[in-house]
Formats: sequence, structure tokens, C-alpha cells
Amino acid sequence: MRRRSGLVKSERLLTSLGPVGKPETQICPAPKDTKMTETTFTPRVFSGIQPSGGLHLGNYLGAIKRFVTMQDEVAESVYCMVDLHAITVWQDPKALQHSTRELAAGFIASGISPEKSILINQSQVPEHAQLGWIFNCVARMGWMQRMTQFKDKAGKNSQAASLGLFAYPALMAADILVYHATHVPVGEDQKQHLELTRDIAAKFNHDYGVDFFPMTEPVIEGAATRVMSLRDGTKKMSKSDPSDASRINMTDDADSIAKKIRKAKSDADALPSEAKGLEDRPDARNLINIYAALADMTVDQVLADVGGKQFGEFKPMLSDLAVAKLSPISTEMARLMSDPAEIDRVLAKGALQAREITAPILQKTYDIVGMVRPAI
Repeated sequence: MRRRSGLVKSERLLTSLGPVGKPETQICPAPKDTKMTETTFTPRVFSGIQPSGGLHLGNYLGAIKRFVTMQDEVAESVYCMVDLHAITVWQDPKALQHSTRELAAGFIASGISPEKSILINQSQVPEHAQLGWIFNCVARMGWMQRMTQFKDKAGKNSQAASLGLFAYPALMAADILVYHATHVPVGEDQKQHLELTRDIAAKFNHDYGVDFFPMTEPVIEGAATRVMSLRDGTKKMSKSDPSDASRINMTDDADSIAKKIRKAKSDADALPSEAKGLEDRPDARNLINIYAALADMTVDQVLADVGGKQFGEFKPMLSDLAVAKLSPISTEMARLMSDPAEIDRVLAKGALQAREITAPILQKTYDIVGMVRPAI
């Protein structure tokens, strides 16, 4: 992996990420009898996606596209297939292996370079799970019970849900903090888990009188941080939706992409010339957001160009743009998936690089907690 200094190159990212432009200096509250010192954290980005099904446009625009940009702008970046999170609900083993490799292929095909970023699957770096147990003992039951995603996923039959599904936000905190990650690009739906990560870090630091874990900042930006269904603009685009027409899969070919956009739900009114005109028009807003994110434009910039157009004129524009941006990715994914052994080599190399970071941080965590460990 290319090692760089702890400074960020891009002024644009300095604006969007705030303090990531310089090493973070943070002091957490500690007991009165404990002397605290300032700790400087190298800017480091961590984020991950579950390999629990096919990649779709929401994953790309809401996460991967930003990963690609940030790998050149932040000192170090780690991107992860969080396969341990995937098994909080039962997965077919062969399907999980395929999905993990396909997700890795999607990362690489989208522009994440194993030479610039550390690319791993979570289970190959055992420090994730080991720190996760420490954080299970730091986090409080009340914190976990407030997590809305558990309520949504477990539904009415929460007593039948796995313990892993209930406790996985503590593992997510470990995923982040085992790298001392300072920034995590996430969608709006994960913001609550980032707040929990900060709570866990603060409580650990306070309980042990240290300034060891950073207060990680969520990075939520862009026109399409939450991509909605093509069939219902009030629902999030999801791989679990029974209708394949509700999403654009990253493995779709050009014809499929164009067909899905042509049939995407819209409305009868002309497009407005400013964003305020999209209020109470969820389907129209979703399609404009997708166009803006693919074109690297703001919503207002798009509407300045297309305001007054009917969807019969706008959808072909969106279709052409989506095919131009996404079709090369699906083609490259197919090529990469034809050689799964090479994907495995990339992930194995990434795991070795990752453990250069995680092993010392876990060792120091164990020392702080009071575990008897042989000196390294």
C-alpha cells in the first residue's frame, strides 16, 4: 500500500470533512485523578458494505463513489466487505462467498485501487471481532435498545432475532476504532450508529482515564446519499425488494439500465427550475438526485438545465448518463469475477496491510483494559 503523510491534498475535501485536513487533537473527559494528554490522530477513513446480496445503484452513489474520491484525498483509507455483519441473519455459505468476491470486484471496478487503499473482508482481520467483544462490555443495553435499525430488521418477532443482530453496532464501532479512523463516509441511515461509536469511544476513554480512541466524524454528503426505489420514491432502493425493476444492479448491462430508467415511476408535471419545486414529488426528486450524483452536479444545477422539461424528455437524458457511467463498471466486474483467485489475493494482501494497523491498536487496548499479554 502507498503510505502517505497525514495531510489531505484536496481543498474541496477540507471543506466537506472539516477537521480531516489536519491530524485531529482531541481530549476526552476523564476522572479527576487522571492526568490526560493530547493525542494526535492521523486522518484515516474507514467504511464498509455488507456482502449480503447484489450491489445496486444505491450502494454505488451512497457509498462507493465517495470512497473512490476520498482515497486520493485522505492520508489512509480502509474499505471493507463486512462479512461478519452479514451473518447476523443466516446466509447460504456459497452465496456469501460469491457476494463477498462480487462486492470486492465492484469496489475495484468502480475505481478503488488496492495500491491506494486497503481493501479487506472483515473476517480476515481478527482484531475487528476481538475489539468488538471489548466494546460489547463498554456499550450499555439501553444504547442498543435505541437503535432503530434493529427494530426495523427484527420487526415484531424481535425475540427470534440473533444476538448478533442486536449487538452488531458494537462490532461496527470496533470496525472503525480498531483503525483509529477519524472519518467514516456513511448514508443517513447509519448516522445513529456513528453516534453510538462516538459514545463507546468516549466511555472507554473516560472509564480508563485515557485519550486513546478518536471521536470519529460521519461524512454525509452528495446529492444521492439515500437513493430511493425506482418504483416508489418514498422507499429506499434495496436488494431485498422483490421487484428487480425497483433498482439498478451494478451487474446490469446497458439495455437493462436503460429499460429500468424508462419505466421508472415519475409524475405528469414538468420538472421545476429549482429544488423547492420537488417538495411533495418523491419520484421526481429521486430521479433528479440520481442524475445530479452521476453527473457530479448539484440539484439546482441540474434543474437549471432541465427545468420545464417533461419526463418523456428527461428520462432519455438520465438513461444515457447512467449507461455511460455504470456500464463500464458492470463490464469490469464481470471480467474480475472470471478470476476469483485474483480477488482472493487482493483481499489477503489487504488483510496483512490492515493488521499492521489493527494489531498494535488492539494490543494497546488490552494493555489499557488490564489483560495479561506477552510483550510484542
